Amino acid sequence: MTQSTPMAPNSLSQLTLTRPDDWHLHVRDAQALAAVVPHTAAQFARAIIMPNLSTPVTTTEQALAYRERILASVPKGVRFEPLMTLYLTDTLAPTEIERAHQSGHVVACKLYPQGATTNSDKGVTSIEKIYPVLEAMQKTGTKLLVHGEVTDPDVDVFDREAVFIDRHLEPLRKRFPALKIVFEHITTQNAVQYVKSADQNLAATLTAHHLLFNRNALFKGGMRPHYYCLPVLKKEVHRLALVEAATSGDPRFFLGTDSAPHAAHLKEHAQACAGCYTAFGAMSMYAEIFERLGRLDRLEGFASHFGPDFYELPRNTDHLTLVKAPWVLPESFAYGDALLKPLMGGETLAWQTRLGA
Repeated sequence: MTQSTPMAPNSLSQLTLTRPDDWHLHVRDAQALAAVVPHTAAQFARAIIMPNLSTPVTTTEQALAYRERILASVPKGVRFEPLMTLYLTDTLAPTEIERAHQSGHVVACKLYPQGATTNSDKGVTSIEKIYPVLEAMQKTGTKLLVHGEVTDPDVDVFDREAVFIDRHLEPLRKRFPALKIVFEHITTQNAVQYVKSADQNLAATLTAHHLLFNRNALFKGGMRPHYYCLPVLKKEVHRLALVEAATSGDPRFFLGTDSAPHAAHLKEHAQACAGCYTAFGAMSMYAEIFERLGRLDRLEGFASHFGPDFYELPRNTDHLTLVKAPWVLPESFAYGDALLKPLMGGETLAWQTRLGA
């Protein structure tokens, strides 16, 4: 990280980072994809693309075709690389993992417990059913990305992540010790402690919204659907644990926005879709979090270094500059024939981003 003048870490007016990557991103498809990809490409050099489209991405052929559609939406002159994933199902063949590995563009597979989140109805019903696939992933070095929640109706929604660790993640890690696993969008103190106690084959991504807000944000002044996501926001004690992990300099915790666009009329609905759209202002949001703790000097590791190191990819060589200058996040964007409302739309953020500065 470089800075314009030699200031204390909590009083910077400008800092230049190795260009960051987003290690957990939803961009949807078709018109929606064209609307949101430029927002991410303006800040991030690469992003792990989630495979939970309405028709899940379960084959290498589908992943490569999806990659081409994403690249077609990147603005001219901007460098952005989508890193593709496959959606695990009970019936996915181990041979598909080898095809994915050989493609050079599919770097991971995503485990959605059936019913855990958006478009997860075709997800895994029992982890034991995918043991042959996990064995193939361990052999090829393909990363496993885990939505770490149980979906049993007898488990409280706020406890699903903690229960998942005991019931599923710990046995899975013991059975496949060489498999590199990312515990996605963690939300609890339990998850932070578990990752810290594990070996270097387990890492976790952290979202801006789980770092900024606790579950009170869902109900401030009434029900606020744009703060509804899965996993849901948790108590303040959990948020504080996440913030400490993100800003600690521990390389097992790195940036993954889980930015998830939904048309505004489907968010502002009796059965609101789960997901927070944060891609447009993501790096500004993360900078505010690190600045609050006086740890802006640790933002580069979290955003730019630890992710590629875990994925065994080279760090980026270009840069992103953050400038301390207030700006107002737009209240909405065009989203095909609908509107997309970002989290914190209409609010003032303290940091602006400048690509390539």
